[in-house]
Amino acid sequence: MAAATPNGIPASRPLASSVPIEAVLFDIDGTLCDSDPLHHVAFQEMLLEIGYNNGVPIDEEFFINNIAGRSDVEAAQNLFPDWPLEKGLKFLEDKEAKYRSLAKERLEPVKGLAKVVQWVKYHGYKRAAVTNAPRINSELMISLLGLTDFFQAVIVGGECEKPKPAPFPYLKALKELQVSADHTFIFEDSASGTRAGVAAGIPVVAVATRNPEKSLLDAGATLIIKDYEDPKLWSALEEIDREEAKLKKADA
Repeated sequence: MAAATPNGIPASRPLASSVPIEAVLFDIDGTLCDSDPLHHVAFQEMLLEIGYNNGVPIDEEFFINNIAGRSDVEAAQNLFPDWPLEKGLKFLEDKEAKYRSLAKERLEPVKGLAKVVQWVKYHGYKRAAVTNAPRINSELMISLLGLTDFFQAVIVGGECEKPKPAPFPYLKALKELQVSADHTFIFEDSASGTRAGVAAGIPVVAVATRNPEKSLLDAGATLIIKDYEDPKLWSALEEIDREEAKLKKADA
């Protein structure tokens, strides 16, 4: 039986246990691009316009604890518990439009992203983006990052039975790519997304762009990295390469 995290969540399997790799799945916000600061600014400005928190701007801790990585429904309920849900969701929809205008000017990839993208392409692995962001945001970010032709599928949590932290978006990605959870791994950045991946039975590499490492560990991440240049990541990917080479040699 797999070991459990302190929260009772089954811990992810080691990456090398997924050999031979069939697919690599990526979250978008905070994983492909360090977009959380832009979301934070968009929320700050719009919440100030309605006098939220007595006119005091929300800080990063509040943003991480109540908004980052969450579905629109959960974020709306956290922000506006006394509002009708429909009103809260309309606020989030308007905020997304503001975010897109900021992203067009200021979106940047997570450090080393091009290197890991090249690694995935070199090996011919299938790949999908799996996100709780609205499709219009997802496709904009992927386009701005020059990855439109890289991804073979874009899975949106709001179009699934339930969004992350439920496993359905990752399970849908497996189905669309026609791959097995046993031969796939994920790049994520939030505790919510990590829990979704672990619940789908897939090892998760957590990119600690903004979220506390402890929350990612507690969610069941196999490996936590600073960015895609982190030596810990490349040590793990080199282990995958060695294990796959052994399999090929054995099959020869």
